[in-house]
Amino acid sequence: MKEKLSGVLLIDDDDTTNFLNQRLLDRMKVTDNVRTFVNGKQAFDYLYNVSNNNYEAESSNYFKPELIFLDINMPVMDGFEMLELYERLDNDFRSSIVLAVLTTSTHPQDTANFKRYNAEYLTKPLTAEKVNVLLQKLAEQKEV
Repeated sequence: MKEKLSGVLLIDDDDTTNFLNQRLLDRMKVTDNVRTFVNGKQAFDYLYNVSNNNYEAESSNYFKPELIFLDINMPVMDGFEMLELYERLDNDFRSSIVLAVLTTSTHPQDTANFKRYNAEYLTKPLTAEKVNVLLQKLAEQKEV
């Protein structure tokens, strides 16, 4: 059996999408830790706190994710705004995380904007095959 991930973040303003993605990850036994956020600001605040150890160590609510799924179109702070801030986090912190933009958008401007970031680009829905590709990428990163 493969080793489970330390955790996964699902960032999407659609509760149904988060629910279905979490069910898929649970069925695949990818991790025991999944956190969902409905906008980029909530997710970035969480990642900022984890990257700077700004949380109580006893709190099991915090974990460093190895995999992040990020929607583009969300209220408060969209996926591109969150990516912009994410890129400013410590490089060592980000180096062991695979971030995947998971969106329904195939708009040329979105795909062009996305290429500026160190992230994968996936179209919804999330499938076991797509997760397995990302898990393989994570495994390759760990070998380096």
